[in-house]
Amino acid sequence: MKDFQGKVAVITGGASGLGRAMADRFAREGMSIVLADVEPSALAKAEAEMKAAGAKVIGVRTDVSKAAEVEALAQKTLAAFGGVHLVANNAGVAEGGNVWDNTVADWEWVLGVNLWGVIHGVRVFTPIMLKQGGECHIINTASVAGLISPPGMGIYCVSKHAVVTLSECLHHDLAQKTDKLKCSVLCPAYVPTGIADSGRNRPAELSGTRHKSTADLALDASLKKAVQSGKLSAADVAQKVYEAVRDERFYILSHPKIKPSIQWRMEDILQDRNPTNPMG
Repeated sequence: MKDFQGKVAVITGGASGLGRAMADRFAREGMSIVLADVEPSALAKAEAEMKAAGAKVIGVRTDVSKAAEVEALAQKTLAAFGGVHLVANNAGVAEGGNVWDNTVADWEWVLGVNLWGVIHGVRVFTPIMLKQGGECHIINTASVAGLISPPGMGIYCVSKHAVVTLSECLHHDLAQKTDKLKCSVLCPAYVPTGIADSGRNRPAELSGTRHKSTADLALDASLKKAVQSGKLSAADVAQKVYEAVRDERFYILSHPKIKPSIQWRMEDILQDRNPTNPMG
């Protein structure tokens, strides 16, 4: 996309963290913004703040794991602004632990938001943008955890690896259909956002019942500390996202220093050797 002025962006997980930073960045380019988020209070606050700053914005409470709610999000977007030109499937949650310890509820929650949220976003908005015509872009938020496989993060990595390959397939599918609608996959590393506290929005029907061991709690604490100590801010990553959309780049890796770990994994596969622990 080269022209952002007057266009419409839909951003899930848009009330805080990286989603909010992307909303602010694209609003500065003159885009109208649809904030979609599952947390009503944060959504109302973000909408009010952006309106006070002069942005054209609406907030739509949305649970992206539910197909009907994403479909309703699309209809509310079209009703408010008449079109949609950029969709950031960004909502995400996290749960750690050994893969055999994670409960069915853990899997349903994480895959519901991280993977099905992207599936629903792609399924619902892509036909709209194809029919609408003109330059459009889809951004799917994965993670470097979609490119490497560290211990203690299996459930999260499964969801993010799936988003990476979904996005790669989407890229090829779109290329056979049009040269107007592009897509990117965002793979950030540690960025200070609210994902480490995403359990605050976990649905009651998928509440965790697993007793966490001392090791589990230590892992949770270390990951939270790592996320909060990230040297790049959400605004820094949002700028990289804007540049990638502008330049029509597919892979968005916010932290180049992670590339050796990605390379180790690729070489492990190509050289038929056992997986290298990317955490050392």
